[in-house]
Amino acid sequence: MNFNGFDFGGLFDIELALENLPFVLEGLPMTLMVSIVGMAMGLIIGLFLALARSSDKIILRWPARIYISFMRGTPMLVFLFILYFGLPVIGIEFTAIVAASLGFGLNSAAYIAEINRSSLNSIDRGQWESAKALNIGYWQTMRKIILPQATRIAIPPLTNVFMDIVKATSLAAVITVPELFQKTQIVAGRTYDAMTMYILVALIYWPLCILIGFMQDKLEARYSKFL
Repeated sequence: MNFNGFDFGGLFDIELALENLPFVLEGLPMTLMVSIVGMAMGLIIGLFLALARSSDKIILRWPARIYISFMRGTPMLVFLFILYFGLPVIGIEFTAIVAASLGFGLNSAAYIAEINRSSLNSIDRGQWESAKALNIGYWQTMRKIILPQATRIAIPPLTNVFMDIVKATSLAAVITVPELFQKTQIVAGRTYDAMTMYILVALIYWPLCILIGFMQDKLEARYSKFL
């Protein structure tokens, strides 16, 4: 490829980026809210899915496996369209924000379930047997002995899921959620400088993920005492 005479400075207009940065950042609270709500929902549902997936009872195990398979095997964008544009056909309507939060929560739960299942299975079975010998109940054993250790193992992959959710919130722009990318698209359409605006929003997502990585380090240090 010949780049002679190509104006690389034209790729990013700093003045335009700084001028529109406040407007784009108006979408940051919505991005964070949808991400946090989706992750919280995913953590709760994912834990119960992991327990059901590992259950000896087929009535629990197979529905969990089917759910996980469906969510992992379908595009997130398609699922958002089903929730926002499809369900109203049968009389179920969600606002764009609720549909996005619900979509990311239900979808991430499938990935979180598999992370939780593998983390729980990595704990030595001898600890279960010791707790049973001491007449400690199932839920007390899970809460005080197994989960703290499994959490330490699960933190890195769970952090990756959270990062993916934060970045995937850009998909919510297609169902009119006023998050970072939707604000960026508005400015790009108004100024006809899509490259500058897309680079700008990329530079906003990047430190967000760096911050999440920093939180991961802190959580790992906190739970390292359970190793």
